[in-house]
Amino acid sequence: MRIRRSVTRFFGISVLPAITCAIIAYFGYYAVWGERGMLALADTQARLGVQQEQLAQLQASRQRLEHRIDLMRPGNVDNDLVEELARGQLMEGAPGQIAVPRIAH
Repeated sequence: MRIRRSVTRFFGISVLPAITCAIIAYFGYYAVWGERGMLALADTQARLGVQQEQLAQLQASRQRLEHRIDLMRPGNVDNDLVEELARGQLMEGAPGQIAVPRIAH
């Protein structure tokens, strides 16, 4: 009887710490190697850095385009830009060459 009580007491006392250790190990594993763990965080931060660089490039490109549009607004037309656009539309016409505009459909 004594042995049975001591064995029961031993297992009764050690069950709660064993369950606690298993829970801590489970959550600890996923905190490091899980889908949203520390290793995934480093990968996500690297991808974020690349996308922030792409965003900066796109914003700079947009600012350049907005500046060109501002140069074409009525009352503030830049003659050099108009000439550049005309040459582009007329297929790189050479100086002294006569260009005939096409009728737009």
